[in-house]
Amino acid sequence: MPDRMQFPESDPRHHTAKGEVIEHAREDATKVSDPKAQALFETTAEVLEGLQTAYCHFEEGNETAWRNPGG
Repeated sequence: MPDRMQFPESDPRHHTAKGEVIEHAREDATKVSDPKAQALFETTAEVLEGLQTAYCHFEEGNETAWRNPGG
């Protein structure tokens, strides 16, 4: 995924570039001993990965839902 700073703030790609939240959630899962908290952090990472994929598809325009109907 591209660096968000290479796009102006008005460009959607500025806001969809990958951050470090997924890795942070996974790291947090290893730092706690409560199995429910571990599962919560891991689930958070998985959901964020799904969103990241959706953002990539939006940027690449390779999903029908993200294509312009006339263009």
